[in-house]
Order: sequence, then C-alpha cells, then structure tokens
Amino acid sequence: MRSETYGGLRVWITGGEDREGGGDGPAVVLMHGFGAPGTDLVPLWRVLRAPRGTRFLFPEAPLEMAMGFGESRAWWMIDMIALELAIRTGVPRDMTQQVPEGLPEARAMVRAMLDEATTALSIPDGKLVLGGFSQGAMLALDAALHDPRPLAGAVLLSTTLLAENEWVPRMLTRRGLRVLQSHGERDELLNVAFAERLRDLLREAGLDVRWVPFRGGHEIPPNVIDELGAFLTEVLE
Repeated sequence: MRSETYGGLRVWITGGEDREGGGDGPAVVLMHGFGAPGTDLVPLWRVLRAPRGTRFLFPEAPLEMAMGFGESRAWWMIDMIALELAIRTGVPRDMTQQVPEGLPEARAMVRAMLDEATTALSIPDGKLVLGGFSQGAMLALDAALHDPRPLAGAVLLSTTLLAENEWVPRMLTRRGLRVLQSHGERDELLNVAFAERLRDLLREAGLDVRWVPFRGGHEIPPNVIDELGAFLTEVLE
C-alpha cells in the first residue's frame, strides 16, 4: 500500500499488479464515513472479489476531528446534538431537504482527486467504480450526480437521501448506471426508510439498483462484502 495526494486529498492506494496501484486495470474508489480514520475501509480490498488487476483507492477526508479516541475525520461536519437526540428518542432524522454546509467543497475536492488520479494511474474510461460508506457514500452519490465522467458503477453502503431537490433532477443524467445499495434494517444512525426512498427515486430515474438489506445496524457485514465483490466482478469485467 502507498499514499499519494490527488486534488488536495491524501489517497491510500492498493491492489493492481504490485499491490500499490500498479498496472492499467480498473479502479474502485471507496470513501470512509464520518468520524473514521482515513484508512478505515482499506482492509476491504483484501477480501473483495474483483477482476484481476483492479486498483483500490481510499481517499482521506480533509477535516480532522478531536474525538478523543484515535484519528477521526469528516467530509463535512454534522449536527451531533440532532444525531444524539434521534438516537435517544428513536425518531429518525429527516435530512432529505438538507444540503450540508461543506458538501459542495467536498464534492469539488473529490472531482479534482478523480481528475488527477485518473491521469496518474491511467484508469481506463468507463472502468471506474465510485462509492463509500455512510457519509462517504452520500458524497460519492453527490459527486456522481454532478460529474459527467463515465462510471462502471456506484456503491452506496449504509447511506441516506440528502439534497432531494438537487439530486432528483440530476438522477436522470445517470440513467442506466448500475448501483449497489446496502442498508441495515436496524440502523439507528441512518434510518432504513430514507435509504429505501433513495433507492426508489434512483430506480424511478432509470438507474439499475441492486438493493441489499440486512438484519443489522450501521455496518458492512459479510453478506454485503460478498454482494459487493460480485457486483465489482460484474461491472468491471
């Protein structure tokens, strides 16, 4: 594994011919969630099934947080009081109309990162999968809806619907895009009902969504890893 800086973001690179991103194979970009270290999703590359030569890129969020337990990073800050209230009361947060402060800036950094990484790593056209977990998946979808570059697929792990008035019209520009979306039925942080609404809107716009629910919380369980591996094999071969 090695790290590079693309578009102002530190990116951890694995896979490929040399386990450091070598070669000219397809690429998978996965962005971590709120409060996680930049390397949080890196171990996935060792267990994911993907075509031979696939490179994996794990961007590190730009905001460093003082959480009191190891490295914690964020793509944008969230309302922790509202989150704690939702968990305590059991009333799900409805963020469907929110455009979080910092989201446009994060999107711009991801776009610049993809531009530089595509050139530096010689990623073939249409052989890029963009995705993430939780806040990273929100950003991945937002970037995909604002950026016209061809994608082989999108991966949305335990995410939710944001910026509905912005996202829904743009979904039509991604008609036919293959999407893997997973969510825990007992997720206390991001309620599954809003994930299901996002799924339905994507399908109505013509995206090909593979829905993977599971009996769990805010996590990436083994069955989702298996489904993700199958998805990557299908869209990148």
